[in-house]
Amino acid sequence: MFKKSVAVALAVVALGASTSATSSTNAATAKPFPVTISNYGQSLTFTKSPTRIISLSPTATEILFSIGSGSKVVAVDNQSNYPSSAPRTSLSGYTPNIESILNYNPDLVVVSYDPGDLVSSLRNAGVKVLMQDAASTLNDSYSQIVQLGKITGRLTSANAVVWNMKKKITLALTSVPSRATGLTFYHELDDNYYSVTSSTFIGQLYTMTGLVNIADTADGAEWGYPQLSGEYIISKNPSFIFLADSKCCSQSRTTLKARPGFKNIAAVKRNHTFILDDDIASRWGPRTASLLQSIVYDIKFFLKTNY
Repeated sequence: MFKKSVAVALAVVALGASTSATSSTNAATAKPFPVTISNYGQSLTFTKSPTRIISLSPTATEILFSIGSGSKVVAVDNQSNYPSSAPRTSLSGYTPNIESILNYNPDLVVVSYDPGDLVSSLRNAGVKVLMQDAASTLNDSYSQIVQLGKITGRLTSANAVVWNMKKKITLALTSVPSRATGLTFYHELDDNYYSVTSSTFIGQLYTMTGLVNIADTADGAEWGYPQLSGEYIISKNPSFIFLADSKCCSQSRTTLKARPGFKNIAAVKRNHTFILDDDIASRWGPRTASLLQSIVYDIKFFLKTNY
Protein backbone atom coordinates (compact mmCIF):
# COMPACT_ATOMS: atom_id res chain seq x y z
CA MET A 1 0.00 0.00 0.00
CA PHE A 2 2.86 2.37 0.83
CA LYS A 3 4.59 1.66 -2.46
CA LYS A 4 1.40 2.27 -4.37
CA SER A 5 0.81 5.58 -2.60
CA VAL A 6 4.32 6.71 -3.42
CA ALA A 7 3.92 5.70 -7.05
CA VAL A 8 0.64 7.57 -7.34
CA ALA A 9 2.13 10.66 -5.72
CA LEU A 10 5.05 10.61 -8.14
CA ALA A 11 2.67 10.22 -11.07
CA VAL A 12 0.66 13.23 -9.94
CA VAL A 13 3.86 15.27 -9.60
CA ALA A 14 4.84 14.19 -13.11
CA LEU A 15 1.48 15.33 -14.41
CA GLY A 16 1.95 18.70 -12.79
CA ALA A 17 5.39 19.03 -14.31
CA SER A 18 3.99 18.07 -17.69
CA THR A 19 1.33 20.74 -17.42
CA SER A 20 3.91 23.40 -16.62
CA ALA A 21 6.15 22.21 -19.42
CA THR A 22 3.24 22.34 -21.84
CA SER A 23 2.42 25.92 -20.86
CA SER A 24 6.04 26.96 -21.29
CA THR A 25 6.28 25.20 -24.62
CA ASN A 26 3.11 26.84 -25.88
CA ALA A 27 4.61 30.25 -25.23
CA ALA A 28 7.82 29.31 -26.97
CA THR A 29 6.40 27.80 -30.16
CA ALA A 30 5.13 30.89 -31.95
CA LYS A 31 7.94 30.30 -34.48
CA PRO A 32 8.55 26.54 -34.34
CA PHE A 33 10.91 26.31 -37.32
CA PRO A 34 13.62 25.54 -38.15
CA VAL A 35 13.66 22.28 -36.19
CA THR A 36 16.69 19.98 -36.04
CA ILE A 37 16.50 16.52 -34.52
CA SER A 38 18.94 13.65 -34.19
CA ASN A 39 17.59 10.36 -35.45
CA TYR A 40 19.69 7.18 -35.37
CA GLY A 41 22.92 8.98 -36.13
CA GLN A 42 21.41 11.32 -38.68
CA SER A 43 20.70 15.03 -38.21
CA LEU A 44 17.40 16.07 -39.76
CA THR A 45 16.59 19.75 -40.20
CA PHE A 46 13.11 20.97 -41.09
CA THR A 47 12.80 24.60 -42.20
CA LYS A 48 9.04 24.18 -42.42
CA SER A 49 6.42 21.57 -41.68
CA PRO A 50 6.31 18.61 -44.10
CA THR A 51 3.15 18.68 -46.21
CA ARG A 52 3.38 15.29 -47.92
CA ILE A 53 3.97 12.68 -45.22
CA ILE A 54 3.93 8.94 -45.74
CA SER A 55 3.58 6.76 -42.65
CA LEU A 56 4.73 3.16 -42.93
CA SER A 57 4.08 2.66 -39.21
CA PRO A 58 0.57 2.12 -37.78
CA THR A 59 1.70 3.69 -34.51
CA ALA A 60 3.06 6.79 -36.24
CA THR A 61 -0.17 7.03 -38.25
CA GLU A 62 -2.21 7.13 -35.05
CA ILE A 63 0.14 9.72 -33.54
CA LEU A 64 0.03 12.00 -36.59
CA PHE A 65 -3.74 12.07 -36.63
CA SER A 66 -4.04 12.44 -32.86
CA ILE A 67 -1.90 15.60 -32.88
CA GLY A 68 -3.79 17.16 -35.77
CA SER A 69 -1.31 16.48 -38.58
CA GLY A 70 -3.55 14.08 -40.47
CA SER A 71 -4.17 16.56 -43.28
CA LYS A 72 -0.46 16.41 -44.12
CA VAL A 73 -0.49 12.62 -44.53
CA VAL A 74 -0.82 11.60 -48.18
CA ALA A 75 -0.46 7.83 -47.73
CA VAL A 76 -0.17 5.18 -45.02
CA ASP A 77 0.78 1.52 -45.12
CA ASN A 78 -1.63 -1.38 -45.50
CA GLN A 79 -1.60 -2.11 -41.75
CA SER A 80 -2.60 1.43 -40.70
CA ASN A 81 -6.33 0.89 -40.15
CA TYR A 82 -6.83 3.61 -37.51
CA PRO A 83 -8.20 6.17 -37.74
CA SER A 84 -10.56 5.20 -40.54
CA SER A 85 -9.89 8.53 -42.27
CA ALA A 86 -6.21 7.69 -42.79
CA PRO A 87 -5.36 7.34 -46.53
CA ARG A 88 -4.65 3.61 -46.44
CA THR A 89 -2.83 2.17 -49.43
CA SER A 90 -1.16 -1.05 -50.54
CA LEU A 91 2.24 0.25 -49.39
CA SER A 92 4.02 -2.15 -47.07
CA GLY A 93 6.19 -1.29 -44.12
CA TYR A 94 7.61 -4.83 -44.14
CA THR A 95 8.43 -5.25 -47.83
CA PRO A 96 8.47 -1.64 -49.08
CA ASN A 97 8.71 -0.72 -52.73
CA ILE A 98 10.86 2.39 -53.15
CA GLU A 99 9.36 3.38 -56.49
CA SER A 100 5.80 3.12 -55.18
CA ILE A 101 6.71 5.30 -52.20
CA LEU A 102 8.40 7.94 -54.36
CA ASN A 103 5.35 8.09 -56.64
CA TYR A 104 3.58 9.96 -53.82
CA ASN A 105 6.29 12.64 -53.90
CA PRO A 106 6.73 12.63 -50.10
CA ASP A 107 8.79 15.16 -48.18
CA LEU A 108 8.83 12.92 -45.08
CA VAL A 109 8.52 9.16 -44.63
CA VAL A 110 8.05 7.74 -41.14
CA VAL A 111 9.10 4.12 -40.60
CA SER A 112 9.22 1.77 -37.62
CA TYR A 113 12.26 -0.14 -38.83
CA ASP A 114 14.59 -0.32 -41.81
CA PRO A 115 14.04 -3.39 -43.99
CA GLY A 116 16.99 -3.70 -46.32
CA ASP A 117 18.14 -0.39 -47.75
CA LEU A 118 14.82 1.47 -47.45
CA VAL A 119 16.09 4.41 -45.40
CA SER A 120 19.30 4.95 -47.35
CA SER A 121 17.49 4.66 -50.68
CA LEU A 122 14.89 7.25 -49.73
CA ARG A 123 17.52 9.62 -48.35
CA ASN A 124 19.58 9.22 -51.52
CA ALA A 125 16.44 10.26 -53.40
CA GLY A 126 16.29 13.44 -51.32
CA VAL A 127 13.46 12.35 -48.99
CA LYS A 128 13.71 12.87 -45.24
CA VAL A 129 13.14 9.67 -43.27
CA LEU A 130 12.23 9.48 -39.59
CA MET A 131 12.79 6.17 -37.84
CA GLN A 132 10.60 5.50 -34.81
CA ASP A 133 10.95 1.90 -33.71
CA ALA A 134 8.66 0.21 -31.17
CA ALA A 135 8.69 2.07 -27.87
CA SER A 136 10.32 0.24 -24.96
CA THR A 137 8.68 2.33 -22.24
CA LEU A 138 5.88 4.82 -21.80
CA ASN A 139 8.44 7.61 -21.80
CA ASP A 140 9.64 6.41 -25.21
CA SER A 141 6.07 6.63 -26.48
CA TYR A 142 5.67 10.13 -25.10
CA SER A 143 8.96 11.17 -26.74
CA GLN A 144 7.84 9.88 -30.13
CA ILE A 145 4.60 11.85 -29.92
CA VAL A 146 6.47 15.03 -28.99
CA GLN A 147 9.04 14.44 -31.75
CA LEU A 148 6.36 14.22 -34.43
CA GLY A 149 4.72 17.28 -32.92
CA LYS A 150 7.93 19.27 -33.31
CA ILE A 151 8.50 18.16 -36.88
CA THR A 152 4.95 18.93 -38.04
CA GLY A 153 4.51 22.20 -36.15
CA ARG A 154 2.00 20.64 -33.77
CA LEU A 155 4.04 20.60 -30.58
CA THR A 156 1.31 22.18 -28.46
CA SER A 157 -1.15 19.50 -29.56
CA ALA A 158 1.44 16.76 -29.05
CA ASN A 159 2.09 17.93 -25.49
CA ALA A 160 -1.66 17.93 -24.88
CA VAL A 161 -1.93 14.33 -26.12
CA VAL A 162 0.86 13.27 -23.77
CA TRP A 163 -0.68 15.14 -20.86
CA ASN A 164 -4.05 13.47 -21.44
CA MET A 165 -2.40 10.06 -21.64
CA LYS A 166 -0.62 10.64 -18.34
CA LYS A 167 -3.82 11.84 -16.72
CA LYS A 168 -5.81 8.78 -17.84
CA ILE A 169 -3.06 6.42 -16.74
CA THR A 170 -2.69 8.05 -13.32
CA LEU A 171 -6.44 8.02 -12.69
CA ALA A 172 -6.67 4.39 -13.77
CA LEU A 173 -3.83 3.29 -11.50
CA THR A 174 -5.16 5.17 -8.48
CA SER A 175 -8.42 3.25 -8.84
CA VAL A 176 -6.82 -0.22 -8.61
CA PRO A 177 -7.64 -1.78 -5.22
CA SER A 178 -4.56 -2.74 -3.22
CA ARG A 179 -5.79 -6.33 -2.97
CA ALA A 180 -5.10 -6.74 -6.68
CA THR A 181 -1.36 -6.82 -5.92
CA GLY A 182 0.05 -10.30 -6.32
CA LEU A 183 -2.72 -11.76 -8.48
CA THR A 184 -1.37 -13.65 -11.49
CA PHE A 185 -2.12 -13.27 -15.19
CA TYR A 186 -1.32 -14.63 -18.62
CA HIS A 187 -1.19 -12.33 -21.66
CA GLU A 188 -1.56 -14.16 -24.97
CA LEU A 189 -0.08 -12.74 -28.17
CA ASP A 190 -1.22 -15.55 -30.45
CA ASP A 191 -2.67 -19.04 -30.37
CA ASN A 192 0.81 -20.58 -30.27
CA TYR A 193 1.10 -19.40 -26.66
CA TYR A 194 3.57 -16.60 -27.25
CA SER A 195 3.42 -14.17 -24.36
CA VAL A 196 5.17 -11.11 -22.91
CA THR A 197 7.33 -10.67 -19.82
CA SER A 198 7.48 -7.70 -17.46
CA SER A 199 10.49 -6.34 -19.35
CA THR A 200 8.40 -5.55 -22.43
CA PHE A 201 6.29 -2.46 -23.05
CA ILE A 202 3.00 -4.28 -22.45
CA GLY A 203 4.42 -6.22 -19.52
CA GLN A 204 5.34 -2.97 -17.79
CA LEU A 205 1.72 -1.81 -17.96
CA TYR A 206 0.61 -4.89 -16.07
CA THR A 207 3.40 -4.42 -13.51
CA MET A 208 2.10 -0.91 -12.81
CA THR A 209 -1.21 -2.45 -11.71
CA GLY A 210 0.45 -4.83 -9.26
CA LEU A 211 -0.28 -8.05 -11.16
CA VAL A 212 2.28 -10.89 -11.37
CA ASN A 213 3.21 -12.19 -14.81
CA ILE A 214 3.42 -15.98 -15.16
CA ALA A 215 5.65 -15.57 -18.24
CA ASP A 216 8.48 -14.05 -16.17
CA THR A 217 9.63 -17.47 -14.95
CA ALA A 218 9.14 -19.37 -18.20
CA ASP A 219 11.89 -20.78 -20.39
CA GLY A 220 12.96 -18.12 -22.88
CA ALA A 221 11.77 -15.26 -20.67
CA GLU A 222 15.08 -13.47 -21.07
CA TRP A 223 14.21 -12.19 -24.56
CA GLY A 224 10.83 -10.82 -23.50
CA TYR A 225 8.49 -12.85 -25.68
CA PRO A 226 8.66 -16.49 -24.61
CA GLN A 227 6.57 -19.23 -26.12
CA LEU A 228 4.76 -20.94 -23.28
CA SER A 229 2.98 -24.28 -23.39
CA GLY A 230 -0.53 -25.24 -22.46
CA GLU A 231 0.84 -27.39 -19.66
CA TYR A 232 2.86 -24.50 -18.25
CA ILE A 233 -0.12 -22.14 -18.26
CA ILE A 234 -2.33 -24.74 -16.59
CA SER A 235 0.29 -25.37 -13.90
CA LYS A 236 0.52 -21.64 -13.13
CA ASN A 237 -3.29 -21.39 -12.83
CA PRO A 238 -3.51 -17.63 -13.51
CA SER A 239 -6.31 -15.54 -12.02
CA PHE A 240 -6.59 -13.55 -15.25
CA ILE A 241 -6.13 -14.33 -18.91
CA PHE A 242 -5.90 -11.47 -21.40
CA LEU A 243 -6.32 -12.43 -25.04
CA ALA A 244 -4.67 -10.06 -27.53
CA ASP A 245 -5.29 -12.42 -30.45
CA SER A 246 -9.00 -12.22 -31.14
CA LYS A 247 -8.46 -10.51 -34.52
CA CYS A 248 -5.29 -12.20 -35.72
CA CYS A 249 -6.12 -15.70 -34.57
CA SER A 250 -9.90 -15.73 -33.88
CA GLN A 251 -9.37 -16.56 -30.22
CA SER A 252 -12.20 -16.13 -27.73
CA ARG A 253 -13.49 -17.38 -24.39
CA THR A 254 -15.09 -20.26 -26.27
CA THR A 255 -11.88 -21.37 -28.02
CA LEU A 256 -9.99 -21.00 -24.75
CA LYS A 257 -12.37 -23.31 -22.89
CA ALA A 258 -12.02 -25.88 -25.67
CA ARG A 259 -8.26 -26.21 -25.16
CA PRO A 260 -7.22 -29.40 -23.35
CA GLY A 261 -7.14 -28.81 -19.59
CA PHE A 262 -7.90 -25.09 -19.77
CA LYS A 263 -11.37 -25.42 -18.27
CA ASN A 264 -9.66 -26.13 -14.93
CA ILE A 265 -7.71 -22.84 -14.90
CA ALA A 266 -9.08 -20.36 -12.35
CA ALA A 267 -9.44 -17.57 -14.91
CA VAL A 268 -11.42 -19.82 -17.24
CA LYS A 269 -13.59 -21.42 -14.56
CA ARG A 270 -14.60 -18.02 -13.18
CA ASN A 271 -14.96 -16.44 -16.65
CA HIS A 272 -12.17 -13.96 -15.99
CA THR A 273 -10.80 -14.11 -19.48
CA PHE A 274 -10.71 -10.70 -21.11
CA ILE A 275 -10.48 -9.75 -24.77
CA LEU A 276 -8.08 -6.93 -25.66
CA ASP A 277 -8.03 -5.16 -29.00
CA ASP A 278 -5.09 -6.68 -30.92
CA ASP A 279 -4.22 -3.40 -32.59
CA ILE A 280 -4.27 -1.24 -29.47
CA ALA A 281 -2.23 -3.85 -27.60
CA SER A 282 0.51 -3.76 -30.25
CA ARG A 283 0.62 -0.05 -31.15
CA TRP A 284 2.19 1.89 -28.35
CA GLY A 285 0.94 5.36 -29.05
CA PRO A 286 -1.99 7.56 -27.94
CA ARG A 287 -4.40 4.65 -27.35
CA THR A 288 -2.06 2.99 -24.83
CA ALA A 289 -3.85 4.89 -22.06
CA SER A 290 -7.13 3.33 -23.17
CA LEU A 291 -5.49 -0.11 -23.12
CA LEU A 292 -4.41 0.36 -19.52
CA GLN A 293 -7.86 1.63 -18.61
CA SER A 294 -9.33 -1.58 -20.07
CA ILE A 295 -6.94 -3.75 -18.08
CA VAL A 296 -7.75 -1.88 -14.86
CA TYR A 297 -11.48 -2.17 -15.55
CA ASP A 298 -11.08 -5.94 -15.92
CA ILE A 299 -9.11 -6.18 -12.67
CA LYS A 300 -11.78 -4.26 -10.78
CA PHE A 301 -14.48 -6.46 -12.31
CA PHE A 302 -12.61 -9.53 -11.09
CA LEU A 303 -12.30 -8.19 -7.56
CA LYS A 304 -15.93 -7.12 -7.47
CA THR A 305 -17.15 -10.59 -8.42
CA ASN A 306 -14.72 -12.53 -6.23
CA TYR A 307 -14.47 -10.61 -2.97
